Amino acid sequence: MFSSRLTSIRQRYYTSSTRHQHYVYRRSNSSQATGYRSLGLRREDKSRWERRTALTPAAVQQLIHETGTNVYVQPSTKRIYSDADYKKAGAIVTEDLSKADIILGIKEVPSSSLLNDKTYVFFSHTHKGNLGNMPMLQSILDKNIRLMDYELMKDEHGKRLVAFGEFAGKAGMIDMLHGMGHRFLGLGYSTPFMYLNMAHGYSSLASARLALGQVGSQIEDQGTPEKFGPLIYAFTGDGNVAHGAMDVFKELPHEFIPAEDLSKVVNDKNPRLNKVYATHLHPKDYLSEKNGKSLTSFEHYLQHPDQYHSEFHHKIAPYVNGVITGGYWDQRYPRILNNEQLKSIQLQQEKGIIPPGKMMALADIVCDVKGAFECLSHTTTIDDGFFYYDAINNKEHKDPEGKGIQIMGIDILPAELPVESSQHFSSKLYPYLKEMIHPGKTVDNWSSSIRDAIIAQDGELTSAHQDLKSPLASVKGVQHKDKKKVLLLGSGMVAGPLVNHLTKRSDVEMVVASNMIQEAQALVANKSNAQAVTLDISNQAQLSTMISKADVVVSFVPAFLHANVAKLCVEQRKHMVTASYVSPEMQALDQQAQQSDVLIMNEVGLDPGIDHMSAMKIIDDAKRQGKKIRSFISWCGGLPAPEASNVPLGYKFSWSPRGVLTASGNDALYWANGKKHSIAGEDLLKYHFPTIRTAYQGFVFEGLANRNSLGYADIYGLGDLNEMDTMFRGTLRYQGYSDLLYALKTLGFLDLKQSLTCTNWKQYFDQVLGNPDTIARKLGLNTGDVMLDKVNEALDFLTQKLDRIPFPSQQDKALDLFSSLLTHQLAYQPGEKDMVAMHHEFGIEAANGQKETITSTMIQYGQEHETAMAKTVGLPAAMVTELVLDNQITDRGVLRPIQPQVYLPVLDQLESHGVSFVERVKPAHAIHLQPTGSGIWK
Repeated sequence: MFSSRLTSIRQRYYTSSTRHQHYVYRRSNSSQATGYRSLGLRREDKSRWERRTALTPAAVQQLIHETGTNVYVQPSTKRIYSDADYKKAGAIVTEDLSKADIILGIKEVPSSSLLNDKTYVFFSHTHKGNLGNMPMLQSILDKNIRLMDYELMKDEHGKRLVAFGEFAGKAGMIDMLHGMGHRFLGLGYSTPFMYLNMAHGYSSLASARLALGQVGSQIEDQGTPEKFGPLIYAFTGDGNVAHGAMDVFKELPHEFIPAEDLSKVVNDKNPRLNKVYATHLHPKDYLSEKNGKSLTSFEHYLQHPDQYHSEFHHKIAPYVNGVITGGYWDQRYPRILNNEQLKSIQLQQEKGIIPPGKMMALADIVCDVKGAFECLSHTTTIDDGFFYYDAINNKEHKDPEGKGIQIMGIDILPAELPVESSQHFSSKLYPYLKEMIHPGKTVDNWSSSIRDAIIAQDGELTSAHQDLKSPLASVKGVQHKDKKKVLLLGSGMVAGPLVNHLTKRSDVEMVVASNMIQEAQALVANKSNAQAVTLDISNQAQLSTMISKADVVVSFVPAFLHANVAKLCVEQRKHMVTASYVSPEMQALDQQAQQSDVLIMNEVGLDPGIDHMSAMKIIDDAKRQGKKIRSFISWCGGLPAPEASNVPLGYKFSWSPRGVLTASGNDALYWANGKKHSIAGEDLLKYHFPTIRTAYQGFVFEGLANRNSLGYADIYGLGDLNEMDTMFRGTLRYQGYSDLLYALKTLGFLDLKQSLTCTNWKQYFDQVLGNPDTIARKLGLNTGDVMLDKVNEALDFLTQKLDRIPFPSQQDKALDLFSSLLTHQLAYQPGEKDMVAMHHEFGIEAANGQKETITSTMIQYGQEHETAMAKTVGLPAAMVTELVLDNQITDRGVLRPIQPQVYLPVLDQLESHGVSFVERVKPAHAIHLQPTGSGIWK
């Protein structure tokens, strides 16, 4: 059976169209000679996944052959068809589209890329008043552009003529089955679905169909897991999306059943598990009037949606394993399934009333966020297509083994099938393009299907879109500028990811100002929208002038300089972003900043920064559920990757060690066991926390208390400290770090009081150590003590090859000289990577007194050209800067990133960059937070 099924599939699909074709074209005449308007095909730049094209090379070849027009194509290395394909078809491959009369694209065009006096055709997402795209629409009006939107090209019956919906359905169905394979595995069952990739993993739709055929053969031979009974899928909608999804589904051995037979199939004593089932839902299957009458008139429902409600939660949901949405929904209509109904379903499953596996997956292909299915709280990405929602605890998570429904909401699904979707789209668009470029036809002579797609022309909105004046006016105060200007002060090790991220935006112009001009120039190399300038930070006039020209100032200068920068920002009414802690001097500017309508966002790096944001997400989730945070412990550390930690201290530096060394002498305050505890700075290393465990058994650290933790109970809105058991923030290090650094401190290497008179490293060690024979006595250790051996080994390591290390003769304090030495001796070697570790632990109590522990852990490794520390400081700072640039943060004053409008979009973006947390829920346990140290020191 297996082989015969595959043979049939191969016969059907190996003969389908392929990506690469041979084009032979000889140009006989030009558009200038024929009078046909010329076309431009722009390079897509909104998403790295966007490989589709509005016009294939085959269509270009045909168009040129039939009309003699010129087609200009912007070069692209990721478009599904190569530049060579277009050249062979007769197109002119060029960056410059200024010669084109009509420019085609797929996704929105950055305002700065729009050319004056052109006709643009693309999916603009403006006709519904999307505020995020109003600045672009305003630019279109300002630049006298005619805007046409594919979405508005419809026939006389209102049916869309040019669309990708069918391929959204096809890709979405493939992705959903792939996701269910992982979900089943998380539940402990291997299924044939494990052998499916995401749709983009196949070179063509034909290849995907072959894989589905193999899965189908395995289902026929082996069946689906008996525990879950017959697998049933429900499809909503009756358009291209739904039919595209069902078309792919039909590659599996299947049977479609009416909704009224769902219970019968599920409760069959002898279920057939060698096929899958589906029901194509109609509104009457799950909607009824609120008075109890069945839906009899769909027209009446459309006119009076307030008189209806959904019964999906008890008519459909208890019987289906997956739901695929393909139907339109808006806020006038009742939801198909809200979160309270989903919670009821999951509670019934826990009690055994509803069988396991039902409502285990949702593929919201139409991506209605908080729409027909309320549980889709946000769209997902091709990189990270799924999340899980535990409705009982109102908690989203990423654990395939955890509770809840698997949800997919990828918003660019057709991009996963770029070959076939481009071919389909191009063929549908082609006849209308011929009409648009025809020399004998003006706009007034175009067919209504084309004319009605025009949103703007001659600098005005068309009559059908006058309602867009209101959303346009609402963004007037923050509307588009050709370039949004960002001033970055500083060019240190964390600046690279920030500059790279922000300069990807064509509407951003950056100035990197630094006293290290070569560093700054390296940061902006090969970036056309960034420049490097020299800055003397002590020159107030120069600094003030630079700030006055910026929209947002990012300060990466040493922390003690931030307050002065902030004062000038307030004076110039410019927003500011920094990754450093809020100092008392900075906090003092809060009221003045508010009065000046200025936002000064602090603590948006790693620690502080990502620690706040990841913590607040869990804290706010708990609050929404009426729960109380009884304890909060947060650890963070920047470290060498384990394989690069083979040096004294188990620590290395890619920046100045001075901050790390001075931090080892900070006083610490924290709350534990319902009491306030303090550790004097001079004892911080001595009284470290010897064993810190995370969610990963392979990582066991030690820790140091981090400054004053008490104030964070108020910052995080946790209430009265006296009602909490623990409030603690600490720094992670590899075990052994604290004792060795304490020994070096005791020997005098961290002294900042006494001035030394040395001119080389030998003199430095002589003056700090004195007689080497007295080291044991100074440390209070016995000769032969293991710790003494470690100290001597460290000194041997630190004193090797000193002749190769320049001596900083301008320094005279032991700590500053030691910092310079460690910069060289504990530097990362070529090929070595760093690591960032963050671990939160929350003690949470529900209103009924039930307690639980939630842990949240993030491990991030550096890459060849980017350290983990730079990435986790620079990226969140860049993302918050974008929010400020785009006026997404409405608060003013001196702030931290603890509001959902800040932390939710930043955490979402970080996850797409591979910076994510693993969250686990465990039974409550006693907290043991004891700074006992190792017991070595008296």
